[in-house]
Amino acid sequence: MRRTAMRLLLAGLLCVVGGCEKSQAEAPPPPRPRPAGPGLTIGVSVPAADHGWTAGVGWWARRAMEMYGDVNWVYATAVGPEKQIADIKDMMAQQKLDGLVVLATESAPLTPVAEEAHRNGIYLVSVDRGFLKPVADLFIEGDNEAFGRKAAEFIVEKLDGRGNIVVLEGIPSTVNTDRVDAALEVFEAHPGVKLLGRQPGMWNREKAHEVMKNFLTQFGDIDAVWAADDDMALGVEQALDEAGADASVWIVGGGGMKEVVRKVMDGHPRYPVTITYPPSMIAVGIHMCVSNLRDGRAERLAEFMPRHVKLDVELVTPENARDYYFPDSVY
Repeated sequence: MRRTAMRLLLAGLLCVVGGCEKSQAEAPPPPRPRPAGPGLTIGVSVPAADHGWTAGVGWWARRAMEMYGDVNWVYATAVGPEKQIADIKDMMAQQKLDGLVVLATESAPLTPVAEEAHRNGIYLVSVDRGFLKPVADLFIEGDNEAFGRKAAEFIVEKLDGRGNIVVLEGIPSTVNTDRVDAALEVFEAHPGVKLLGRQPGMWNREKAHEVMKNFLTQFGDIDAVWAADDDMALGVEQALDEAGADASVWIVGGGGMKEVVRKVMDGHPRYPVTITYPPSMIAVGIHMCVSNLRDGRAERLAEFMPRHVKLDVELVTPENARDYYFPDSVY
């Protein structure tokens, strides 16, 4: 399963040389030389496993770190920005970090501490939710614009260009902004598709359940829901079923959760498709951080290594769902 998952991930790798996080006008200066060989100390800071995707992030992070027994790993999870900032500050104060891999809980609050890490000469890898300034030496993300665009194009096509939809957004971050902006561009080009409402579901099943109940109270005729996340999709499904909503109301989520991929594969009426967004990208970040540091030539490597790596996303349909279904995965 792991080999197959990584093949699918790496097959979709799109490298953009010289790029950086969204809203950044220039690339960061090259990293300072770091120690070579064994004895590297690398911090890994990720969100706590408060939903399926972040549980997958933790699972892949631990598997990646196990591959490098000669690295001193400092690993921490956080439920929110305040805890994550404190974790990173503690890592920098208590450990002589050579590298730091961060998947931010939120983009804006984490940017100042990322700047501090960069000023301290720590090789900084940002994964998924980018910072708001060009402080990362390497930024790895899924193609979030394609994520939003492909979902919206499918919704428009399935509705034959006419129908009522609602949208659930995620946590405030570059990820959410890119997804929603790309989707709205598609919807706005098709005036027959009416966006009744959009609210944050915070990529959380319980919050999405609450938001969808409010939508059902507020709007009488909803044809489709863009949940933009498979955890949120399950919360939406629960709300629809509890309200006795017609089975013709369907959902497009995203992330590639095995439970949702299985529903797509089995032809569940509420799940015509989903979108991939592999949590294994954290493992790519960890691997590249180690690889770029361990021979002491990070500054030299920066001359020809990409600073921005995008991972492709795919539309999962009943026809191809088996290729994306990994029953033994945590996510």
